[in-house]
Amino acid sequence: MRRGRVLVLINEKVFQIGLNPYGVAYTVGLQAVGSSRANPRPIGLDGFVSLAHEIGVRVIELDWRWLTPLTARELARLGDDLAGATPIVSAWLLHEPDETLADVFRCAAALGAATVRMHLTPVVEGGRAALGERWHAMVAHARETLRREARRAADHGLVLAVENHQDFGSEELLALTGDAGGNVGIVLDTGNPFSVGEDAVAFARRVAARVRHVHLKDYRAQFTDSGYRLVRCAIGDGAVPFEEIAAVLPPDLTASIEIGALDARHIRLFDESWWTGYPPRPASELAVALGRLQRNRFGRDDDHRTPWEKGGAPAAIVDYEMRQLRRSVAGLRASGWLSITPRSTPPRSAP
Repeated sequence: MRRGRVLVLINEKVFQIGLNPYGVAYTVGLQAVGSSRANPRPIGLDGFVSLAHEIGVRVIELDWRWLTPLTARELARLGDDLAGATPIVSAWLLHEPDETLADVFRCAAALGAATVRMHLTPVVEGGRAALGERWHAMVAHARETLRREARRAADHGLVLAVENHQDFGSEELLALTGDAGGNVGIVLDTGNPFSVGEDAVAFARRVAARVRHVHLKDYRAQFTDSGYRLVRCAIGDGAVPFEEIAAVLPPDLTASIEIGALDARHIRLFDESWWTGYPPRPASELAVALGRLQRNRFGRDDDHRTPWEKGGAPAAIVDYEMRQLRRSVAGLRASGWLSITPRSTPPRSAP
């Protein structure tokens, strides 16, 4: 691994580094929330904010499910706890009739956030074809809702940033965001281009002008008869070409550490039907992407499963998440990328 070199180059491009809760989703209590498999002792919102300050990040992304139940007074106290870090609110469309993000905008404005990160559909693994005509209805709903909510976001002085959430290709994201207005950009998840059959660098180059925020995610691949699995790992331990991605992005971006999901993502692109509905993609680009995925890959017979996938005990799952986070952060600190002084006193808890 060339961890230091990778992150030093990124440091030349990205100046505010942060954390979001999805790489530690079980630890904070968002994984399988409301089910029998949820963490019985999650650290929750207050614990996540404390963890972010302990690491010494400059950006803190907050899940909307934590925020929308809070009163104005509670949001004000949370804003005090976030002092010294740039807040970003994370939300998504539920695909309900006439849905609105008004409550999300209320929370973002109360916290002084300038950006709302969102994704448009629940599709992952690039698996759109399996939805048939329902996919087209989802896209139509997403387009209409994004246009409407972008205008409301503008009234609050907010930027909407749509993530490449393993559902849309680069050209499609550019069309959707470009159609929605000048305050709509893109969140580039560095690992997710592999999930839609695109090379990560080519994807980043195509969307660079509209990127407003970056999710730093790495994956190790395991090839299968139908494609490959994308398996979470610490930043720098996988196949994502951070150096080359950073080289095509504009300066002055924010970025957040987001280790991948606890469930591996199986991208079945060796199956011809998987490609239904995607725009044409040069074979040469796919070849480059497949070549990158050879780096640090799992063997075909290796056990790639996370403790979550194995049905492990809560303590084992938390330890797994935290070990990968600590490894990622240690590499960032060693590179000088995470260089601010961690907060010395714990933040107040909102009542």
